[in-house]
This record gives sequence, C-alpha cells and structure tokens, in this order.
Amino acid sequence: MPRRIFDRLNTTLERWLPEQRLFLKSETSTRFVRLKPTTQALALGVSFLVFGWSVIATSLLFIDGISSGSARDQATRAQVAFENRLDSLSHERDARAAEALAAQNRFQLALEQVSKMQSTLLSSEERRRELETGINVIQTTLRRTMGERDSARDATALAQAQLNGDAGQPASVAARNEDMASTVDVLSAALGQTAQQRDAMEREAEAARVEADQISLEKKLLEQRNDEIFNTLEGAVTVSMAPLDKMFKAAGMNPDTILDQVRKGYSGSGGPLTPISYSSKGNASLTAEEARASKILEGLDRMNMYRIAVDQLPFDLPLKAAFRFTSPFGYRWGRLHAGVDLAGPIGTPVYTTADGVVTAAEWENGYGNVIKIRHDFGTTTVYGHLSKIRVSTGQKVSRGDRIGDMGNTGRSTGPHLHYEIRVGGAPVNPMTFIKAAKDVF
Repeated sequence: MPRRIFDRLNTTLERWLPEQRLFLKSETSTRFVRLKPTTQALALGVSFLVFGWSVIATSLLFIDGISSGSARDQATRAQVAFENRLDSLSHERDARAAEALAAQNRFQLALEQVSKMQSTLLSSEERRRELETGINVIQTTLRRTMGERDSARDATALAQAQLNGDAGQPASVAARNEDMASTVDVLSAALGQTAQQRDAMEREAEAARVEADQISLEKKLLEQRNDEIFNTLEGAVTVSMAPLDKMFKAAGMNPDTILDQVRKGYSGSGGPLTPISYSSKGNASLTAEEARASKILEGLDRMNMYRIAVDQLPFDLPLKAAFRFTSPFGYRWGRLHAGVDLAGPIGTPVYTTADGVVTAAEWENGYGNVIKIRHDFGTTTVYGHLSKIRVSTGQKVSRGDRIGDMGNTGRSTGPHLHYEIRVGGAPVNPMTFIKAAKDVF
C-alpha cells in the first residue's frame, strides 16, 4: 500500500518535476543516479525551509540589534539626565543656601538697628524726663522767689510808711529790689534755656520714633521676602526628594539606612552644610524662621547624601556599546541564573557600575575570567566570561572606569558578559537597580 501511494505521488509530481538522472562517469564505467519527483520535491522543501529560517533569523538578529542600540541610547540619555539633574539640584541648593544665609544676615542687621534705635529712644525719653523734673524744680523755686519778692515789697512799703523821711533806708530797700529782679531774670533765662533743650529732645525722640517705624516696616517686608524664599526652597526640596526616595525603594534599599551609613562615612567637622547661627540676643532656642531654614538645609544635606549614595550603588549599565539581553535573571533548567547575560562582540569594553574595591580579578570555574567588586552598603557586583582583565585585586575603582573586555571564557556558548548584583551576599535581579534609575530619571 505505501508503495502504491508513493508511485501515485511520483506520477502527480512528474508534471512539474520530471524525473532527472545524474550521470557519474569513471574511466571504466558510467553510472547514473535517478532523482525522482518526490526526491526533488523533498530537496526543494528542505531548501525553502532553510532559506526561510535564514531570513527569519536574520530579521530577528537585526531587530534585536536595533532594540539593543535603542536601549543603550536610552540608558545613556537617562544617565546624562540623572547627572545633569543632580548637578542642577546641587547648584540650586548652593544658591538657595547662600540666599537664605544672606537673608538671615540682613534680618540680624535689621534687628541690631532696631535695638540701637530703641536704646536711643529710651535714653532720649529719660533725658526729657530729667529736663521736665529740672523745669518743675526751677518753676517751684521761681514761685517761691516771687512770693518772697512780693513779701519784701510789702515790708518795704510798710517800713517807708513808718520811717517817714529816713533817706538812707529807701535806698537800701531799692537795692534789694534790684537784686531780687536780677535774680528773677537769671532764673527766667535758665528756664528758657531748659525749655529749649526739652523741645530739642522732644524733636529728637519724634525723629527716633519715625526711624524706628521705618525700620519696623523694612523688617516686615524682609520677613515676607524670607517667607517666599522659604516656601520656594521647601517646595523644591520636597519635589526633588520624592523621586530619589522612590528610586532607592524600587531597588529594594531602605533610604534611611542608606543615608545613615553615608552620614557615618561623611561626618567630618561642620558636615556638608554649615549649621544655622543662633539669635543675636544670645538665646540658644531657634526662631520660627531659623527653624525653617534649618529644616531646608537638612533637606539639601539629605539630597547631597543621596548623590553620594548613587555613585556607590550599581545604578548604571556595565556596557556603553551596543548589546542585547540573551538571558534574564531567574531559574533556568532547575538552577538559579544569578545574573543577566549581555551579548556583544569580543573585546567590548566593560565598565564598573559604582565606586568600590576589587576583591577578585582571576580565573574561576564557570565564570572564566571574572572580576568581583565590593561596594558600600553591603553590595557587590560580578563581571564574568571576560576576555581580558584590566584591574587587579585590592584596586579602588570609580563608577564608569573600564575594568575589562567582553569575552567567551569559562562555561559560555558565545561572547557575552555575565553581570551579577549581590546584596548582603544574596543575588538580586540587576534589572531592579537599572530600571529603578531609568524609571525615575
């Protein structure tokens, strides 16, 4: 039965694929091979399958190349945008801090001027009260003197009436009256001078009051300006802090723990920002404005520590040239693949993704030529299957330094980079860190 079906199939295909004979001639004989229609059809089918598979594979490789190049460009742009954002935030922090300190200095100067004017006003008021007291004493003395003068006049008139003709006595009484009049004139002149001094002090006190009111108005305007500056700074710090917190949380890191470790490592005298000064009155308690300024400076200091932490955590890509992801993080054939595989040509530069210290730069079974780098906060990175190692054990490296070249050493089926991130010795998905920075910045 199969033979009959095969013959019918040959008969049907013979219309389009007639039987062919392939002659093989030697010195002694001539042989031929018969190519039946089914054989020709099978050969053509296999050829078409191979051609179609080649076209599809080439298309997939071309699409992967384009997508990997696009991902690399996006990662590069994200990194540049992230660094530019940190630089702009740093410049804005410094400018706002300088503006806040200048505003605080102006505020302190205004307080000192108000204090001086208040002291001048108090001294003027005391001088005026002293002059008023002196005037009252002089007026009392003048009244008493005038009373004595009137009594003397009455006594003189009575004596003149009694003596009736004594020539010497009237002259003596007249002399006494002249002396008394002179005394009254002196007292009147002193009283007038005292009144002039009192009026002058009153004018000075009024001018001091006007100047104090003007300074008080300037103080209020300065307080309003400071309030606007504080509101702007508080808004900028809040808006800028949220994505940084989000980035560290997305990477599975506790922001408070990270900042505490940065603070311990950068706890020199004075810190990254100068502390706000106390009040000029010598009181150690902070005013409302000083408390707000201190809180803003704390926020800017937190952002600065975030920037330090970013350089020491692997938020970057180890490759800057074109590549494609060939194997993700996770279990493969029942075993954990502890990193990601990034395929590219042999010799592609490999860069460290964060600041750290090289703990291993050697040959290791499975990894081939491998580099292991210890970073802060309990993180390490591993770079395997390298064709060349460009660092040595114990060497300090910075983010973006070239540490080796991509290769095909160790247990590898093709040239690629095996990239791992470990936190506390346990492997984590490197894409968690890469996507955290990319999604935020």
